[in-house]
Amino acid sequence: MELLYLQKTEKEAAMPRILFVCHGNICRSPMAEYILKALVRARGLEDRYFIESAAVSTEEIGNPIYPPARRCLSQHGVPFEPRAARQVTPQDYDRFDRIICMDASNLRWMRRIIPDDPEGKIHLMMSYAGLGRDVADPWYTGDFETTFQDILSACEAMLAGVR
Repeated sequence: MELLYLQKTEKEAAMPRILFVCHGNICRSPMAEYILKALVRARGLEDRYFIESAAVSTEEIGNPIYPPARRCLSQHGVPFEPRAARQVTPQDYDRFDRIICMDASNLRWMRRIIPDDPEGKIHLMMSYAGLGRDVADPWYTGDFETTFQDILSACEAMLAGVR
């Protein structure tokens, strides 16, 4: 079963594959996953992108999206599906074209999981919006709306080809 998960389908190989990464994969990265999915769906491009999210830590593996993150997505009309948090694997480097970290701490953790980035796939989220700062973690700030707006602006810029 593991091998099937790691192999790209023919459809996946023909489309941009984007992996969003945060600490636990219950707030920011699933928010980014579903925000970008909603944006591409609104443009009629859902069949042209493969989008997932994962964690750098093992703390929340198997847990669903954090309830306040779900509420924030719902308040903005962003659909989401039940899902379980998972951790990034070294194999994700081959499976994805872009691996987008929410903050500098996530990036440091990524360097332990995937030490080399010869293809320049690993980026910080807000770099797409032309900003050199982190997406604040609402687990600590409680401010899911600011996190939503940051992710939305970076996803929109990403789709517009701005970097």
